[in-house]
Amino acid sequence: MRYEPPAEPLAPRGALVSAYAASPAHGSWDPVLEGELLRGLCALPDVVGLEIPWLGAIHPHDSAWFLHNVPAGAQLSLTALPFVMKRCREAPHYGIASPDRAGRTAALADLRRLAADVRMLTEQSEAEVAVVSLHTAPAGGADSAALAESLAELTDLDWNGAQLVIEHCDAVMPDHPFEKGFLPVADEIALAAQSGASIGMWVNWGRSAIELRSADSVTSQIAAVAGSGLLTGLTFSGASAADGPYGHAWSDAHLPVLSADPASGSLLDDVHVRAALSAAADVEWLGVKVSRRPHDRTAADIVRTVESNLSAIRNVQTDGEVKA
Repeated sequence: MRYEPPAEPLAPRGALVSAYAASPAHGSWDPVLEGELLRGLCALPDVVGLEIPWLGAIHPHDSAWFLHNVPAGAQLSLTALPFVMKRCREAPHYGIASPDRAGRTAALADLRRLAADVRMLTEQSEAEVAVVSLHTAPAGGADSAALAESLAELTDLDWNGAQLVIEHCDAVMPDHPFEKGFLPVADEIALAAQSGASIGMWVNWGRSAIELRSADSVTSQIAAVAGSGLLTGLTFSGASAADGPYGHAWSDAHLPVLSADPASGSLLDDVHVRAALSAAADVEWLGVKVSRRPHDRTAADIVRTVESNLSAIRNVQTDGEVKA
């Protein structure tokens, strides 16, 4: 089945669904379910492709299987964040913003392998890698000067036409523990702008909420990034101030839009979806990163969960257009 993009996508370049947040593949490997899920997600209205994780390889279980089964024509966004967090736990100085030479060198070596896998995906599958996300690790010890050096090296690599973006994750804050603890968004914006290359910025609503502890403040952060002219993508993913069915308070658990699952306790309600869309203006890409519901078991269950979140966003967007 070849993917055909929707006539009127949610964003100019369309919507990307995070396959790894919804998929059970990282806990248990079921190629039949995974194949059904990838096809089902890419068949949804508004969806132009998938965000997939790079965990040292294209797929956590079978890269050859993925190359053969990723839907033809799908746009892919590659993120190494799960791998980066694993490496940070093993080696606290690991990261492209590390002032420790060994830690920065190791992170750059891994991203060279990622760049090689971007080329492999292009050459050996019928999908296209459109976006590659960078993350300003290490946790709690990132350094702007180190990131500037890394960006200069990374922009010299062959990314086969993929857009490099810095995905902002929560920074170190003075009044609460961090989840990721990377660089502040202002530093990331400045260094992306100074890089001399077309490095964009990507905001994940839930990760910004974890940092700022305020849904209204997330809107302001999105507006600030958009105002820099560097905002390439905005991902809708929720967070909660209280423990709930998806996990602990302020954890990066990829909660849904509140109207898609009111029991979630997500701070990402329709009011703040509307505010985020307005602040992001004509952002090129929208992302949807939501965990499967606790009772989801089949590919069809998971696709319905993602579809309900896409519908919630579409309804807010359409309502705003009608009122305008």
